Amino acid sequence: MKLIRFGQPGQEKPGVLINNKRYDVSGFIPDYNETFFETDGLDKLKHIVEEHGTDLPAVDDDERLGSPVARPSKLLCIGLNYADHAEETGAPLPPEPVLFMKSTTAVVGAFDDVVIPKNSFKTDWEVELAIVINKKASYVNEADAASYIAGYVLHNDVSEREFQLERNGTWDKGKGCDTFAPLGPFLATADEVADVDNLKLWLSVNGQMMQNGTTANLIFNIPFLISYVSQFMTLLPGDVISTGTPAGVGLGFKPPVYLKPGDVIELGIDGLGTQKQTVKAYGA
Repeated sequence: MKLIRFGQPGQEKPGVLINNKRYDVSGFIPDYNETFFETDGLDKLKHIVEEHGTDLPAVDDDERLGSPVARPSKLLCIGLNYADHAEETGAPLPPEPVLFMKSTTAVVGAFDDVVIPKNSFKTDWEVELAIVINKKASYVNEADAASYIAGYVLHNDVSEREFQLERNGTWDKGKGCDTFAPLGPFLATADEVADVDNLKLWLSVNGQMMQNGTTANLIFNIPFLISYVSQFMTLLPGDVISTGTPAGVGLGFKPPVYLKPGDVIELGIDGLGTQKQTVKAYGA
């Protein structure tokens, strides 16, 4: 299944994609949130789609798409998880996953604007594959990790490099700004993704290809990441883990290249759709 949430910010309703057409399931499901995932919501949704299918209310193609997951309790990210990205940023390969958090207030839809924060001159892009968790996870064995996956979603891990790397402390300051976590356009359940270890992911800015990688090059694979993160904190249903970005970020260019107002970012992952964002200045 492919899950969507549609409507204006803060008023999104749950829906599904069937043969690339949008349908409303809000008559049956309140939202795709923690309660939905922890109460076998995916199984219930499957039965609803099987029973009602294209008889569900249609959703207009012009409706805004929000994040396909309602605000999660946590949005966790793995840094430097592609060797080529670590090399371009001058960082050594990590012996263990680099773990940081993005503020959940950064979450927006796949086609919403990306806003450059006040006092920012180094806002950057990062295409990433993200995992959505379907049940409470604590001290998970790597062999059991697949059973904790609700599905996968495309994520642009927008980053302000000065805030992240030059302002002292952790990376989080450069990762959690408003609009810095576009998710979607849909959540694809695990059965929709044939080979998650071999997905193409790409990103362009103003039509110029910047990133063109594959999940085959992940340093730490998805089962390991779920197990690893769960050693340090309990993952709750609906939580998101973003798995890292390949080479081609603005920071890696010599000299670096950063986003400016008016830029258009497009990105995609095999089987997970595409995103498109226009970059705006704060207050514009």
